[in-house]
Amino acid sequence: MPEPQNVLAPLTESALFLTLTIRPGGEVAARDLLPELAGMIRSVGFPLPAEALTCVVGIGSEAWDRLFTGPRPERLHPFREVVGPRHRAPATLGDLFLHLRAKRLYTCFELARRVVGSLGDAVSVADEVAGFRYFDRRDLLGFVDGTENPTGDAASAAVLVRAEDDPEFVGGSYLVVQKYVHDLDRWSAMPVEERELAVGRRMLDDIELPDAVKPADSHVALTTIEDGDGTERKILRDNMPFGSIAHGEYGTYFAGYTADPGVIEEMLNRMILGDPPGRSDRILEVSTAVTGGLFFVPTIDFLADPPAGPATTRSSP
Repeated sequence: MPEPQNVLAPLTESALFLTLTIRPGGEVAARDLLPELAGMIRSVGFPLPAEALTCVVGIGSEAWDRLFTGPRPERLHPFREVVGPRHRAPATLGDLFLHLRAKRLYTCFELARRVVGSLGDAVSVADEVAGFRYFDRRDLLGFVDGTENPTGDAASAAVLVRAEDDPEFVGGSYLVVQKYVHDLDRWSAMPVEERELAVGRRMLDDIELPDAVKPADSHVALTTIEDGDGTERKILRDNMPFGSIAHGEYGTYFAGYTADPGVIEEMLNRMILGDPPGRSDRILEVSTAVTGGLFFVPTIDFLADPPAGPATTRSSP
């Protein structure tokens, strides 16, 4: 199998989520960045091994056709906005996505600075969010995030594209990202028991509520997707809390890796529209999605030697 990008890197203390749009005429610069990215990661991370710096780059659907000729990932498409009677998951602009992770934020910042600096006027920064570890891996709502993440071979199976799914892009992955802003004042005013019913877990020990107690419109119930035989469809969540005291904005940045974006799309449909319809996710009473993007994460081999662009020739070595 071609070597995947570091999508299976362990959860870190810090992260930087960077969404870029490619300006007209910036396609050559954006494409030429891809083979250079590995060296840029090494130049920042090698002197600081304890930081465990990684960077994953994803490419959006419209950008893919602007950057490359030839086959495209079978399940890559623009993020599909979901609009319900009371809530929505919006789609927002994004051509390139950088998911930078490290122990401390300054290493993520330095790598992002170098990447964006190398691109110059070829791109615009559409969104930048700095994430941080909060206590014992809790989100700002007080619950542990990512409890059900698969590990080992199960993680690879959930996240990496297989030959039978898309032989041209084996080892790649899909990344769905959303920025959720929380109404912490309203959440804090709710009794703990009500918060636990909204999430579907106990807050203190992170144990899932029994089925007899867990509401059908709890977050856990609606985001548990099963095949016809009852097998749960797993994704890899690398969510991080973020916040700004000055702007009064606090939330969770959702970053979900999967071999099939349809799994996350089904989760979002159930959250927004309800299952059955009309019973949307209780968490959405205090948590609002303000961005949404879908990106394909190609392998390291692809980045090292990307296809030529539709109106360009390969750069000379």
